[in-house]
Amino acid sequence: MKLWGGRFTKPTNELVDEYTASIYFDKKLAKYDIRGSLAHVEMLKVCGIIPAHDADEITAGLNKVATKIENGKVELSTENEDIHMNVEKLLIEEVGPVGGKLHTGRSRNDQVALDMRLYLREALIDLVELLTKVQQSLLAQAKGNLETVMPGYTHLQRAQPVLFGHHMMAYVYMFERDVERLIDSFKRVNKSPLGAGALAGTTFPIDRQYVASKLGFEGICENSLDAVSDRDFVVEFLANASLISMHLSRLCEEIVQWSSSEFNFVELDDAFTTGSSMMPQKKNPDVAELVRGKTGRVYGHLMGMLTTLKGLPLAYNKDMQEDKEGMFDTVETLRGALSLFAPMIETMQVKKESMYEAVRKDFSNATDLADYLVGKGMPFRESHAVVGQVVLHCINHNKYLLDLSLEEFQSFSALIETDIFSTLHPEQVVNARDVSGGTAKNRVVEQIEHMDGQVEKKMDWVNQLIERFQ
Repeated sequence: MKLWGGRFTKPTNELVDEYTASIYFDKKLAKYDIRGSLAHVEMLKVCGIIPAHDADEITAGLNKVATKIENGKVELSTENEDIHMNVEKLLIEEVGPVGGKLHTGRSRNDQVALDMRLYLREALIDLVELLTKVQQSLLAQAKGNLETVMPGYTHLQRAQPVLFGHHMMAYVYMFERDVERLIDSFKRVNKSPLGAGALAGTTFPIDRQYVASKLGFEGICENSLDAVSDRDFVVEFLANASLISMHLSRLCEEIVQWSSSEFNFVELDDAFTTGSSMMPQKKNPDVAELVRGKTGRVYGHLMGMLTTLKGLPLAYNKDMQEDKEGMFDTVETLRGALSLFAPMIETMQVKKESMYEAVRKDFSNATDLADYLVGKGMPFRESHAVVGQVVLHCINHNKYLLDLSLEEFQSFSALIETDIFSTLHPEQVVNARDVSGGTAKNRVVEQIEHMDGQVEKKMDWVNQLIERFQ
């Protein structure tokens, strides 16, 4: 007989058991379910709702169940549907009928919401730590490439030279926004729904704040209907995870391009590449490609969750069982990607000479020629047209700007003097962008120093919470 089966006259069809059971995936919540139950039973004891000796017996039984589950010494059954019913059934087997008192004043509806918040709270701390490690690897590359000039692109066409360190810092800032979003969402995850019951609260004189405090929550979900039906925190996490995945994917795309023979800008360490079963010369950036590929998987979980929730009336509906697999998979997908990403970036070899050679064989310094003429008094629109003619001349004669003689330059404008050659030199072009956020070396150093401090603050946040929840 099911623990809820008192009003039923026949057992559940086996196919229904198989179809509706969530134990296949919500077993991940076992330790959180037991952690919540331990706090709940302590509250029942403190409030005098169940006798102290019964609460102590239940507590001892829960700890034994936790050990058995952790050591794989029990079999979790689809007949008991989910992790909550499995734990309760194991508890009753351990301590007898008194174990049935554990569920006093709560429902599986507020229980599962609690478990998911405990799980996601821990995952957020872990993901922030992993993201900061990725930032640290990018910062290390930026620090090591403060004089490495590379082509900057728009429309995948060479546009203006930038420092490779500047390029790395762009991703440091992207991931900083991701970290901030995760940390900001933490306060919305860190609320306790326990005590909301099935939807309307409970008649027992429970102390919701006591349980919330015991579990490290910063408060309670204040409306019982909202407490059991809210999955905004899951949607918010999946949206934030989608942004993280998008940023990872953009960098992966560049790594795939840069490591090709056509670019030859970087070489990934052998430990983060694979070979071909047919072509012995191949060295494939499979890690970067797979991280890029898994982005669609994360997006899919976000759309799936939004679609599940869009038509649900209050309060709990069985549809909401679909909230877990996508969340679990997204956490594991990000954990896997971020764990690999930091060492892959850290060990990536930057081919400085190839990058510099590429900059010398393009027209990415053309804007500086136009700015030079403006500095000599020519209106920008006129200088733009003149430089266009110079570039066309170079193309027709298979030259680049620095290949031209002074006489050739002056055939387009008498304003051009010998200082044009230093002006168009790649290092000068880069360092001329001496504005806040620009690619000049001293400006990139400013960015690095600023972000070093920000990353350190985020690591302090992680360490404080790890210590708090141990």
